[in-house]
Amino acid sequence: MFNITPTVRNLLLANLAIYLLQVNVRLNPSLTQLGSLYPLGSPFLHFWQFFTYMFLHDPGNWMHLIGNMFALISFGPMLEQRWGGQRFLAFWLMCGVGAGVIYEGVRAYELHQIEVAYHDVLASPNAGEFAQFMEKVGFKREVYEAAGDALQRNPNDHALQQAVIDNVKQLHESIFNAPNGGMLGASGAVFGVLFAFAYLFPNTELRLIFPPIPIKAKYFVFFYALFELYTGVHRAPGDSVAHFAHIGGLLIAFIILKFWESGRARFY
Repeated sequence: MFNITPTVRNLLLANLAIYLLQVNVRLNPSLTQLGSLYPLGSPFLHFWQFFTYMFLHDPGNWMHLIGNMFALISFGPMLEQRWGGQRFLAFWLMCGVGAGVIYEGVRAYELHQIEVAYHDVLASPNAGEFAQFMEKVGFKREVYEAAGDALQRNPNDHALQQAVIDNVKQLHESIFNAPNGGMLGASGAVFGVLFAFAYLFPNTELRLIFPPIPIKAKYFVFFYALFELYTGVHRAPGDSVAHFAHIGGLLIAFIILKFWESGRARFY
């Protein structure tokens, strides 16, 4: 079914092997924690995580791994055949690392917004500031609505104020110092491969489950990028997908391809 090339095969095997280590009870969550990419300022952040995170996947969600590896073996071989194994591997790694760097920048901005909202609650524990904080954290309104309404009805109730402060402090601690708060997955590199495939083979028709009609690669990647950008900016409550790592992979792929293209008339 798939003409799997050597480098694609090795990446596939590496990801599968590491996933099996992750689901090993004795190694998980230590392996996942050491390799996942944590936000700037986290006590769990290490420099190697910009590389290792792309070889890890959610141990409790095997579809995370299957989805990324299916994309790799679907689109990667044609790129490797065009570029050769070494260039394809370099491209994969650069897209993954670059996506992690962009994600870190966006996540730092998001955490700064949470930090500001956190201190606003501590300085003035009222219903409005509490709702702002919970919204920045990403909770659905119904989760905090009862506490917020109670505080709005009794704005001077010190017991309610203290309960809100305690709740906010606990959430703040879990966000900034949680050992399971790292980002992981090969999606940043995968999105780089998707962009490169659409760039080099723009009119190739893809037959996907969704949409259930043939679509050219260039249109598929374009609309997929718009979707990721929209869902990243307008993040739904409870959404834990690193949309800006996906966008980062696309952006890094564009930069790499343009750089290679400028180096010689035909880089492919």
